[in-house]
Amino acid sequence: MTFEFSDDNKRYHTLSYHNRHTYGRRVAKAVIDAGFTCPNIDGTKSHGGCIFCSGGSGYFTNGPAVPISEQIRLEKERIHRKYPDALIIAYFQAHTNTYADIATLEKRYMEAVNAGVAGISIATRTDCIDREKIALIKSLPCPVTVELGLQSIFDRTTHNMNCCHSSSSFLSAMFLLRKNNVRTCVHIINGLPEETPEMMLKTAESLGKQRPDAVKIHLLHVIKDTFLYNMYERGEYTPMTKEAYIDTVVRQLEYLPPETVIERLTGDGDKRTLAAPMWSADKISVLGGIDKRMKELDVLQGDKFVP
Repeated sequence: MTFEFSDDNKRYHTLSYHNRHTYGRRVAKAVIDAGFTCPNIDGTKSHGGCIFCSGGSGYFTNGPAVPISEQIRLEKERIHRKYPDALIIAYFQAHTNTYADIATLEKRYMEAVNAGVAGISIATRTDCIDREKIALIKSLPCPVTVELGLQSIFDRTTHNMNCCHSSSSFLSAMFLLRKNNVRTCVHIINGLPEETPEMMLKTAESLGKQRPDAVKIHLLHVIKDTFLYNMYERGEYTPMTKEAYIDTVVRQLEYLPPETVIERLTGDGDKRTLAAPMWSADKISVLGGIDKRMKELDVLQGDKFVP
């Protein structure tokens, strides 16, 4: 069976489908560290970052000391060894990538644009978006996606995670981005401490009503040398089981609009630093489990979506 939001037999709106129909070919992300910090790290709001924070994805091997153009060149080499014809999007991922003055932001964004990319993605916090920054983003001469870290709609959860942002700041950011027609991808995390599957579903349902352009669903990974890791070691945090995660994601997809692109269904924990859950290291098995469960239940993305 084939669905209008997928030509690869998936029951959700895949990123590969979106890219093929938007760019006409494969698209890959060059992950870069532009040297930004975060108000949750530098003391403006807190120190140490969110309790799961490990300085980004743990992917970066070059770091901010290497010019953005050089990071992109190295990433292009890596990507094109596997996909010679892939278009490249520069992904500003580490920390908060709108957390600087306008002149600094413009300089770093344009360095990526001038490195010959097809677009850029800018990961940021919900409380670090304003009209001036949106005006800069809209002025860039390439397609841009802003990636907002919501994580959960429950303020008690984000408070306990030391995220230092609120659901109201998310709604304000979404309002500005939608008003200005800026493509937006929202990140949520399953398995946050003290959250039940029903709370995770409520986050997806509430997010769906905002009709985001794209969504990334993550599993909370326990990464060594983080505050969360210390909680895990003390027996104060129990990760989700594989079965619970798959079931939750399938149910969340039903609440998201069918036009919303699903850019991720599980995260990539760095196997060198991943402490738990170890089942998450087998990403193919997780994605296959989601496909299988959706087929068993005969459900599609958007089945329970109510505008």
